[in-house]
Amino acid sequence: MLRQILIHTVARRAAIVTLIQKGAVRGICHSQPCCSSDVELTSVRYPGVQRGSYSQLSDKHVQHFKSILPKERVITDEDDIAAHNVDWLGMVRGASQIVLKPKTTEEVSAILKYCNAENLAVCPQGGNTGLVGGSVPVFDEVVISTSLMNNIISLDELSGVLVCQAGCILENLDSYLSERGLMMPLDLGAKGTCQIGGNVSTNAGGIRLIRYGSLQGSVLGIEAVMADGEVIDCLSSLKKDNTGYHLKHLFIGSEGTLGIVTKVAIQCPPSPKAVNVAFLGLDTFDDVLRTFKEARSGLGEILSSCEMMDMLALDAATTNLNLQRPIGEFPFYMLIETSGSNGTHDEEKLTSFLEGLMGSGIIHDGTVASEPSRIKLMWKLREGITEGLLHDGYVFKYDISLPHNSFYAIIPELKTRLPAEKVGRICGYGHVGDGNLHLNITTPKFDPAVLKIVEPFVFEWTSKLKGSVSAEHGIGFKKTQYIHFSKSQSSLNLMKDIKKLMDPKGILNPYKVLPAQH
Repeated sequence: MLRQILIHTVARRAAIVTLIQKGAVRGICHSQPCCSSDVELTSVRYPGVQRGSYSQLSDKHVQHFKSILPKERVITDEDDIAAHNVDWLGMVRGASQIVLKPKTTEEVSAILKYCNAENLAVCPQGGNTGLVGGSVPVFDEVVISTSLMNNIISLDELSGVLVCQAGCILENLDSYLSERGLMMPLDLGAKGTCQIGGNVSTNAGGIRLIRYGSLQGSVLGIEAVMADGEVIDCLSSLKKDNTGYHLKHLFIGSEGTLGIVTKVAIQCPPSPKAVNVAFLGLDTFDDVLRTFKEARSGLGEILSSCEMMDMLALDAATTNLNLQRPIGEFPFYMLIETSGSNGTHDEEKLTSFLEGLMGSGIIHDGTVASEPSRIKLMWKLREGITEGLLHDGYVFKYDISLPHNSFYAIIPELKTRLPAEKVGRICGYGHVGDGNLHLNITTPKFDPAVLKIVEPFVFEWTSKLKGSVSAEHGIGFKKTQYIHFSKSQSSLNLMKDIKKLMDPKGILNPYKVLPAQH
């Protein structure tokens, strides 16, 4: 029995590493969004959002786009466009009539120059794995897909700086780097589909931010195209460049509202020589916090991830996706990863850490893996939660940052507020190391009554605790009316001024990020 095996090893340090023995775990498929006409149009579900005074697509426009791109990269077939109109969660659906697929910065520039002159609104789109409706049109915007902009331009193996086009898939970049002893500084559940341009444009966080920091620090340079077609070359590959304003930061996290990212220069760390993952069972959230505190002090420089899942969150992956839970049933689970250069040293530190917590009764069960295949199985449990929740029906998703001592308190509070007969599950998981909670409420289908109870309560609760209404997913379309809970009015005014300066006609990803666009 797994519990007995692990408890007995407390007395035998060398034997503490146990391996998962059973079953393969399927990965997440983010490549197939809910592109069904059953998804209600955004304009219908959110009637308060009014279409801007933009031009409507005409045959003249289509013909001009075909003079910029080969006709096979100007998509007008309704069936081919369908997947680009719907987010993969099935929360929002636009009504775009055209998808353009440029391959070069010059083509993006020509497209935007024409759209700006003709007052055509555009929606930049990468892998379309976003969770706040930022990557799909709201009405009939022209979709500009970066999926064919997928070339790796250069890699300096000495400095670890990778330069690539925005449409490169994150997992492909990581595979390319791993063959050269390097790795991408971010890792996401959607890595098999998401694109680096979208990652940068949303300032994606991911599961290893605690070790490698945010993209604000890893991205050294950016090339982007502004609304009028002007190319902004900030593609520096230097770690230190203190010459004037750091313009790259205007495009990191602005979600395509200030310009379309076309190239990225990113600092890539060396791949670790030794990786271990511990999957642990705990009784209370206080025990989760105590474990995190001990992990920071006991594991120190080798700690690369610290994830938390409650029982209902993990159940979404195990029950709905037929994945196997590696330990018994507990109210809370943690996944802790270490990465370092010396396997013996790292194993000794992890062993000492686990012995102490098990001896004090904080951890009640667990298993540890050091083989890559077994590590992948454990991570698939954590990464499968998002997909698993979709099998419940509709998912109300909230990505919030909170102080650690209040990290989980909103979940029991919502359980008292929401009628049990209306919801499937109310659960939480996320990056406890970063204070980032993914709060999820599932219902059989979209329910306005549930939405009314949950919003704006979740954002008000977060604001009172001085948290953030968007920890890593961005604002997109879904959170524009709630951004004021995390940004002062003076900050919002400055953001609006920057938007007006860089995109006077407001054609770039309208109805997103800024509340005034509604």
